Amino acid sequence: MIAGPQTTRDLLAEVDGRLAALTPGVIEGQSPLDLALRDGVLAPGKRLRPLVTLLVAEALGGARAAALDAGCALEMIHAASLILDDLPCMDDAELRRGRPTLHRAHGEDVAVLCAIALLSEAYGTLARLEGVDGARRGECVAVLAEAVGTRGLVAGQYQDLRGGRGPRPVSEIDAANGLKTGSLFTAAVELGAILSGAGAERRARLRGFASELGLAFQLLDDLLDAAGPSAVVLGKDVGKDAAKSTIVSIIGPEQVGRRIDRHVDEARSHLSAALGPASRLEALVMDVFDRSLGARHLTEAAREREPELGAL
Repeated sequence: MIAGPQTTRDLLAEVDGRLAALTPGVIEGQSPLDLALRDGVLAPGKRLRPLVTLLVAEALGGARAAALDAGCALEMIHAASLILDDLPCMDDAELRRGRPTLHRAHGEDVAVLCAIALLSEAYGTLARLEGVDGARRGECVAVLAEAVGTRGLVAGQYQDLRGGRGPRPVSEIDAANGLKTGSLFTAAVELGAILSGAGAERRARLRGFASELGLAFQLLDDLLDAAGPSAVVLGKDVGKDAAKSTIVSIIGPEQVGRRIDRHVDEARSHLSAALGPASRLEALVMDVFDRSLGARHLTEAAREREPELGAL
């Protein structure tokens, strides 16, 4: 049975420590590549996806060591996707997690190599999970491949890059968001469920939770991006979606806020059916949204004060 730290802070420290240990090493004489890899993976972040995997496994009695490594594999995938998303050929971002983006700090060539290394190590980590039989290890690898590939993250990113430059119906944007953001949240709950031996009905509920969470999370990200000059608050570039058709640009911030609330309510309903009421995972999700919406209010306050600040 899974047993371990009592607080989310403890879990986060455990994830960070294990992630540092699993980050792939380099051959002698390539220390700049090693530095870039660690910058890409270990920059401060919420680690929400590995925490979801851990908390699903915790609730369902899965093995801690395997769930921790699986969650770290997913975080490597997430880090690789951010590195690629920030490249000049995609979003051309300058800031990520409060630091220069990897291609700005280490060069585009090194950034691409880091993303490839992290993708490879993620699959290798799942293939080597200790105490897990071959069938479940294989299922974990298959889940991650589905989440990343042409029916998951890649499909969503392509749709966002190419389709997002022109007008799109809200339903199409929702579908792209589900692929781009929801796929990794779905993988997070699936990995925790597989390693815990969860049944089909419970796994379906967890997928429903992950889908709603992904949609809410992407809408929140778009809302914060559109809210104004908040790079210091958010730790990343803002205004990168100005040239894209987003749900915020179509229906406005107020309606988007209501959609976020509906998605979060649906996510909580699915989660309660899967794990029971008032789970630690539900508490984590609500805390993340509360803090992020707090950042939004700071952003709006900063925007309102711009004329005043400009006169000083």
